[in-house]
Amino acid sequence: MRFEDVMKQLEHFGSARNRAVYARHGARGPMFGVSFATLDILRKDIGTDHGLAEKLWESGNIDARMLATMVADAARVDGKQLEKWVHDIDYYVLADAFVKNLVSKTRFVRAKLRRWTKSDNEWIGRAGWQLCARLAVDDRTLPDAFFEPFLRTIQSRIDASKNRAREAMNNALIAIGLRSSMLEIEALGVAQAIGPVEIDHGQTSCQTPDAAQYILMARGRTKKGPAWHFAGRARKGGGG
Repeated sequence: MRFEDVMKQLEHFGSARNRAVYARHGARGPMFGVSFATLDILRKDIGTDHGLAEKLWESGNIDARMLATMVADAARVDGKQLEKWVHDIDYYVLADAFVKNLVSKTRFVRAKLRRWTKSDNEWIGRAGWQLCARLAVDDRTLPDAFFEPFLRTIQSRIDASKNRAREAMNNALIAIGLRSSMLEIEALGVAQAIGPVEIDHGQTSCQTPDAAQYILMARGRTKKGPAWHFAGRARKGGGG
């Protein structure tokens, strides 16, 4: 499908209502306001087309960039291109789509995870920590020990991190805590140490989940349960 034809379709399916909603969530720059459902229909029509994806991304249009993450070829993209794209991002929804639809499917997952979680840039950090959360949920080949350094980083850096990166660190903390019983205990200790995480969600009704409560609820426990008890002891250095 030609780039010009796709852009015409995006413009046709856009709406003022969606533009207003996306703007409230922090979208800036040119956009048509295409629904996610319509983008998915277009993805199915287009299939994988890396050349088109590159043109869509270079347009700078938010809807086009969202679609680019969906039709790009994870086997063709290289590390340099991923770096260029992540540096273009200034919108958390696009960062999340970039991670979910493209980065997580490439051979660069672990390298980008380590690199981007070290970044002080809000959006690069966001991408890195969302990638961490995705691996914690999806990649069962990794040992639990792989995620332990990230828990320590969350505990030491979350308060000083920028808004949307901080939100993604909280997401990663939850995802790691849900991975296994041992990581649950460690994640609960981190959650207890850092306390509630404050996120500015702008002009939206979104709320930040309490990591400890979410982990305990999802794993069918309560704050009186054994995991929470041992998490507190572990954080204080244990003891019999």
